Amino acid sequence: MAKKPIPYKIYLSEDEIPKQWYNLNAAMKRKHDPFLNPATLQPCTADDLRPVFCDECIEQELDRTHEYIDIPEEIRSFYKMYRPSPLVRAYCLEKALGTPAEIYYKFEGNNTSGSHKLNSAVAQAYYAKKQGLKSITTETGAGQWGTALSMASAYFGLDLTVYMVKVSSEQKPHRREVMRTYGAKVVASPSDTTEAGRKILKEFPGTGGSLGCAISEAVERAVSSDSCRYVLGSVLDHVVLHQSVIGLEAKAALEKYGVQPDMIIGCCGGGSNFGGLIAPFMGEKIAGKNGIEFVGVEPASCPSLTRGRYAYDFCDSAKITPLARMYTLGSGFMPSPNHAGGLRYHGMSPIVSELYHEGYMRAVAVEQTKVFEAAEQFARTEGILPAPESSHAIRVAIDEAIKCKETGEKKVILFGLTGTGYFDMTAYKQYNDGAMTDRIPTDEDLAQGFATIPDIPQNKEN
Repeated sequence: MAKKPIPYKIYLSEDEIPKQWYNLNAAMKRKHDPFLNPATLQPCTADDLRPVFCDECIEQELDRTHEYIDIPEEIRSFYKMYRPSPLVRAYCLEKALGTPAEIYYKFEGNNTSGSHKLNSAVAQAYYAKKQGLKSITTETGAGQWGTALSMASAYFGLDLTVYMVKVSSEQKPHRREVMRTYGAKVVASPSDTTEAGRKILKEFPGTGGSLGCAISEAVERAVSSDSCRYVLGSVLDHVVLHQSVIGLEAKAALEKYGVQPDMIIGCCGGGSNFGGLIAPFMGEKIAGKNGIEFVGVEPASCPSLTRGRYAYDFCDSAKITPLARMYTLGSGFMPSPNHAGGLRYHGMSPIVSELYHEGYMRAVAVEQTKVFEAAEQFARTEGILPAPESSHAIRVAIDEAIKCKETGEKKVILFGLTGTGYFDMTAYKQYNDGAMTDRIPTDEDLAQGFATIPDIPQNKEN
């Protein structure tokens, strides 16, 4: 039987939006080590997490047994406004590269937030509303998460305060205004509105901030009120769970045409979009059902996987969050102000970290000038202006396709196009003007960050 020709865009119907999320945690043979209460150094219980997170998110966070978790109908109804998202065959890019490789990308930028972040934002806002909360707080780096959560908060009638990394707030004032349009209060972080912010400003005068700083401020504000909780856009297991809708749709679309990826590539900051994209495919790999190669791509300026340490560390700069065992540069590491704001996090998802540690995936670090070179090539061939974060995956997808050209090997490559770059024109201008530089931390820079990793028995045992 002849293989069906593959269209440029493979669409699923509304009825094919997943009815359940895929819990990769349950499929992993070795679970990642539990979060620790920083006061007792004992595994966190639901009661430990309850002052910070929504109750149902905590339940999902601690679930290591149910491989599939139902998506509430209210969330699926919201998803229908922008999902299913298209899976695109990059025919034009393939032709430009002259490669025998087949390249596909799952495009998550076809909503007003411009990124995949809305998949978890609507879920967390829904659970906050269901719990009877009045307000939520969060951090945002490049602004995609803050924008997505602003949309979801407006939909469910929640007050939202967003602590936006200061350098991103300065680079992307229009992204800030989108959040304000949806009703959010946006504070450049670190700020003088919290104890954590004031402490960081004293220690690092003039700093452009980091995601770790912004998390500290958002958590501090959340725990100060019984009617407020903190919601996070990446890193944690329940966020990876929500983002599995990406991988589930991609898998279903490929199966319509009998396509099996040889390689899946995603950008890695906190790890949620990458974890979500690979989730159902990785579950099958762990079960011995495929031999897919998984590649996480991070900025060379913030190389938590490729140059970090696998240790228990704080998820925030002020050291008030639970300890997570992850690949980390140290919560005190202050990344250079490069343009991939959403990837400037000192640590990595415990799920992704454990998969990397066990050898189920590999990681690559790339410089931002090479990232923007790939971004412009993609924009000129595929017609979509990609976000700097997404362009890390594009860079490696192009590199792998060129290798196929050199070897004659015909691989099927899937990557995640997590969002659009229309609020990143300052970065594109800098690249086009030839003024962009690459900032790679020295071993001495990393040593300063590593020195902030807590000296606790669990780290000596690992």
